[in-house]
Amino acid sequence: MDPDFLPDVVDLDRPNVARIYDWALGGTANWAIDRQYGELAVKAFPLAKTLARSNRDFLGRAVRHCVAEGITQFLDLGSGIPTAGNVHEVADEYADDCRCVYVDNEPVAVAHGRILLDEEGDPERHAVLYADLRDAEEVWEAALATGVLDPDRPICLLSVAVLHFLPDVTGVREAIRDYRTLLAPGSAYVLSHATESGVEGDELAQIRRLVKLSERSSSPAVSRSLDEIAAFFGNFDVVDPGIVPVGEWRPEPGAAPVPLASVVGGVGRKPGGRK
Repeated sequence: MDPDFLPDVVDLDRPNVARIYDWALGGTANWAIDRQYGELAVKAFPLAKTLARSNRDFLGRAVRHCVAEGITQFLDLGSGIPTAGNVHEVADEYADDCRCVYVDNEPVAVAHGRILLDEEGDPERHAVLYADLRDAEEVWEAALATGVLDPDRPICLLSVAVLHFLPDVTGVREAIRDYRTLLAPGSAYVLSHATESGVEGDELAQIRRLVKLSERSSSPAVSRSLDEIAAFFGNFDVVDPGIVPVGEWRPEPGAAPVPLASVVGGVGRKPGGRK
């Protein structure tokens, strides 16, 4: 991609999480420094690309579950760079009235998202915000200002593979709590997160190397325990099978097992609405 296309605030001197994830999924919105970091990540964690794809597949299954439960609105925090299987693309396969607001603080992700949605020409149903997910009130107001979301109806909030780049001192727990409070009854929360809980042997050593390597990126990673991850759901009812490795969350029939436990995911439902 031509750097002249980019906003002035893009940092091309350090690898960026959104661009690295794009690289891991086979995308093209990344630079040499991101690819170099990605290759180092694969050396530290040989199944890094497999884990990225497994996490993306979890996102798709979670979105399909929410649509099947009657939720057709989505607020995707830390949405990253658009690639195959975006939230609205998955949702639109199952319902023609789905709406989605994407939120990211990475300029490349936001620019690509806006280009993608402009090409689709449906501004009433989809939007992209350049914002910091930790400011829940600002993000919420901006998301509603797009006219895409109806706050009186259930919304699916997503924070997929993003919170492990935000330590507690950043106020991320308070932010997610505020989002949960703002959501209408019957809303859902989809989360995936890196962990060392239940991880053993080579995978544990590798995930620790990967966390250490992340200190070279623009967003160093943190690993939380399962209890710490579960706390993000607050009083939401976590649906079966609970918070489990992403490859084990309602896999498609006949899908090959993913023998990785270092990223877990789950879906919660806010009490008071349809179960």
